[in-house]
Amino acid sequence: MKKFILNFLLITSILEIARAQDTVKTGRTNFHFQQTIITQFKPAFSAPYSGRNSLITAEETQTSITSTFFGGTRLWKGAEAYFNPELSGGAGLSQTLGVAGFPNGETFRVGGTQNKIYIARLYFKQNFEWGNEKDTLDDELNQLAGIRSKRYFSFVIGKFGMADFFDNNEFSHDPRTQFFNWALMDNAAWDYPANTRGYVYGATAELGQPSWTLRFAFTMVTTMPNQSVWDAKIGKANTETIEYEKRYTIGGEKGTLRLLGFLNNGKFGNYREAINQNPSAPNVDSTWAYGRHKYGFGINADQYLSKNFGVFAKASWNDGHTETWFFTEIDRSLTFGGMLKGTSWNRADDEFGLAFIVNGLSADHRDYLAAGGYGFLIGDGKLNYSPEMIAELYYKVNVYQKKFWITPDYQFVLHPAYNADRGPVNVLGIRAHVEF
Repeated sequence: MKKFILNFLLITSILEIARAQDTVKTGRTNFHFQQTIITQFKPAFSAPYSGRNSLITAEETQTSITSTFFGGTRLWKGAEAYFNPELSGGAGLSQTLGVAGFPNGETFRVGGTQNKIYIARLYFKQNFEWGNEKDTLDDELNQLAGIRSKRYFSFVIGKFGMADFFDNNEFSHDPRTQFFNWALMDNAAWDYPANTRGYVYGATAELGQPSWTLRFAFTMVTTMPNQSVWDAKIGKANTETIEYEKRYTIGGEKGTLRLLGFLNNGKFGNYREAINQNPSAPNVDSTWAYGRHKYGFGINADQYLSKNFGVFAKASWNDGHTETWFFTEIDRSLTFGGMLKGTSWNRADDEFGLAFIVNGLSADHRDYLAAGGYGFLIGDGKLNYSPEMIAELYYKVNVYQKKFWITPDYQFVLHPAYNADRGPVNVLGIRAHVEF
């Protein structure tokens, strides 16, 4: 809590800067900033045993922080470049171990808690347009203000986050402004390509039409799971992602349906082979070999039911034969929930959110953990399998001119890391977010 208070004081100083100096909005160049601080507390809970990747049973408090500068510039007609240096530090509960649907989407799976500065994004974008129907683009994070045709083709090359372009959701996508939980950021069974901080090198292409969009990405793969060194054997180690997005209205209220498919290729370990090699203490990393694949799909929908209330649902699946390499150890997931704006109680810029998560494992993954195997995120030494179920509730308060928000949050975790012998776990959190 001490860290949260100190960082809160830092945020107030940043707001003074924002008030004294408006964001640059020339149409040709823009500049934005965000800082997010999340403090979470969990009371002690009971468990008859623990492994090296288990959620700690003792009472615990942890704080994370990220600060990002967003710079964008227009180069020539249709061409833009974006640069995002970022700082992150702190830690998640139990060093971000022990829950597949982890309660803090702002934490990264890194060993140290000290603040580190790195390049989050550095990419080039080229857009080609045709047709007379136009959209007005607002000045936003990594988006320059302007007019764009509703019919276009664009491509991006460089370093970025897959969530920048894929698997968006109106109500459940960004742990800095919406739900905290990892499994609510994206389709949770999508082992989306990224380094340990969530970013990747690659290229994307997007074909836009008035009511639909088609996207494709080809990206690199790290040499080890949850690491940051990139595999130079791109022909053997790569990922391919495709998404179709359909926009529509029901009863005059807008909605979106997204269908996503992915294929990851690399030297991934195989769960069943690891069990066969060592039934009493399997190690999936010992089975690494090129020519392995992980594939899956996701369905993602959001729908406004009124001007101030909307709902969402996501369902995702992967084959679950090879080890989790990038994101989190979830092979099947269903999430759903809703968001209500505070208009009816005269707080139009406040939000109330409620969501539910059910995560599961493939048979191979389940047997591997039950035999005493470990992934990079979960593993209790043994397993009494049951689906991991989580409920999350938050209330976001607009404190200052849509630039500063405070968000209390509560999560209830049943069967953390799919283990019916452990928990349940209660997680209380508070988030401070500033953006200008």
